[in-house]
Amino acid sequence: MAEDAEQDVAEDAGSVADFVVRHLTAWRVDRIFGYSGDGINPLLGALRRAGKPAFIQARHEEAAAFMAVAHAKYTGRVGVVTATQGPGAVHLLNGLYDARMDSVPVVAVIGQQSRTVLGSGYQQEIDLHSLFKDVASAFLQQVSDPEQLPLVLDRAFKAALATRSPAVVILPHDVQQAPAPETPHEHGVVPSSPVWSLGTVAPREGDLHDAAALLNGGQKVALLVGQGAAHAQQEVVAIAERLGAGITTSLLGKPFVDESLPYATGTMGHLGTTASAHLMDTCDTLLIIGSNDPWTEYYPAPGQARAVQIDIDPKAIGNRYPVEVALHGDAAATLSSLLVLLHRQQDHSYRTEVEEQVDRWHRIAAERAMTPAEPVNPERVVHELNAVLPHDAQVAVDVGSCVYWYARQLRLPRGVPAHLSSTLGCMGAGVPYGIAAKLARPERPVVVLAGDGAMQMAGLAELVTVARLWQGWTDPRFIVCVLSNQDLAEVSWEQREMEGEPRFGDSQALPDVDIAAYARLLGLEGVRIEDPDDLADAWRRALAADRPFILDVVTDPNVPLLPPFPAGAAKLEAMQEALAVERNSSGAELLRRYAHIEDGKGSLPTEH
Repeated sequence: MAEDAEQDVAEDAGSVADFVVRHLTAWRVDRIFGYSGDGINPLLGALRRAGKPAFIQARHEEAAAFMAVAHAKYTGRVGVVTATQGPGAVHLLNGLYDARMDSVPVVAVIGQQSRTVLGSGYQQEIDLHSLFKDVASAFLQQVSDPEQLPLVLDRAFKAALATRSPAVVILPHDVQQAPAPETPHEHGVVPSSPVWSLGTVAPREGDLHDAAALLNGGQKVALLVGQGAAHAQQEVVAIAERLGAGITTSLLGKPFVDESLPYATGTMGHLGTTASAHLMDTCDTLLIIGSNDPWTEYYPAPGQARAVQIDIDPKAIGNRYPVEVALHGDAAATLSSLLVLLHRQQDHSYRTEVEEQVDRWHRIAAERAMTPAEPVNPERVVHELNAVLPHDAQVAVDVGSCVYWYARQLRLPRGVPAHLSSTLGCMGAGVPYGIAAKLARPERPVVVLAGDGAMQMAGLAELVTVARLWQGWTDPRFIVCVLSNQDLAEVSWEQREMEGEPRFGDSQALPDVDIAAYARLLGLEGVRIEDPDDLADAWRRALAADRPFILDVVTDPNVPLLPPFPAGAAKLEAMQEALAVERNSSGAELLRRYAHIEDGKGSLPTEH
């Protein structure tokens, strides 16, 4: 009898939940991330009946939301996540804020108690509109009637795509169970369609000429490149060649500039390079392309450089630096139009200066990576990856000190995507990001960089998800490199640098967890490394493994997170005083060595 009833449902239009599933397919959604709960049981039943989109079960709704964000980042399409009402909905917030702050489209379909009980203080009843009104300010709507559903779903996707931000659809339980809508042609019913197309936005001709005049007048030109230039990589290089400019990137822009270029100075900001700091400190002209990087103290000083900014979002222009010419438009189209108006720079002295600074930074980075530490220098861990990272890899980075080493030490091959929770900076997103990347392109190897703090926060749980999924992947290579230093190192160094405070062990110390052994319990491979000379072989072994591999490296928490010089020089005294209060002679010695290297004086002999 149950089978007959199920067949009857399959043959008719089904329920609202069935309609949701069909409409998600119409929007070319191939997977939904989430976690089950009674508030979305009808939707889960519809997914089972339809067989697609695929449902990807995370271990926690927050991780599911991060997977949806990462899906959007790695594929360029809308990420979709679902959760039940109450606690499930609350858990989505971090991931949705990640989407909002890094400007990626995500749609969250969230369950709610039946309409008949709303307002009664029912179990798990919370005010979802109040909960999501900030993070989903572009679109937030509860479906109160089945006939409202098509337009709400369509508007949610269109708002997410148009504003590159999260949209939230709330589906009460009884609405999900109702018959699918027919959308009659009558007053009060608004028809809709799952159609989206983005045209090319171009700036006004006069603005292009103004920008060209400003840039042509510059003698020391710098390009600051963000994620908005993802599809304008060739155009960025052409502009830099024409103007004799140096290029630096935001953290989000790092994957979109070929760092093998002799004038690519690397990432700017607190976790950036000495070459990028020199570029920003000495340029007289700045072209900002698709970047909204918040590290304003690392931009040129106001008044130092005349500036032009290109952005698809006109609200972002002039937010971080005084800009004289605003170019509202698509980066690739705008740069192509601008290029024909620019004169070729005849004086190559500044380009030569920038290239010398890039060479100097590469020497500094190598010296830092090979500086002895106890037991392993975390910079060397990432430095060694450069020699073996496959050209078809995908990279995910968690939040913490590992971001510094990624920004400074890893030089991504062209075409290798790398993503992280950048503007929100939320720990625990690394493994969920890696899972989403692998699901999007299962034939490509994935490398995740994470600290032990992030792994203990969320990564260990999502290794269970990896263990559940990996045998269905075309290429089983999924490497999680954990920098295990038993310290929340980024905050420890922030306390020293910004507060003049010594490390507070009660808040900063982490338990020692053998993550490689934990991985082996899950049927994965893993090895713990305590000798830096074992790193190269360990990376090769991980990339040759026939299953996911955890590379658990015991690293030194005393390796300093020193800002790039010259800004770093001003931070030294506070850091040294804090280390003295701690009686941390190892940290003080490493800080002295790093400062000596960055000050251009070369490496110091090792003291025993």
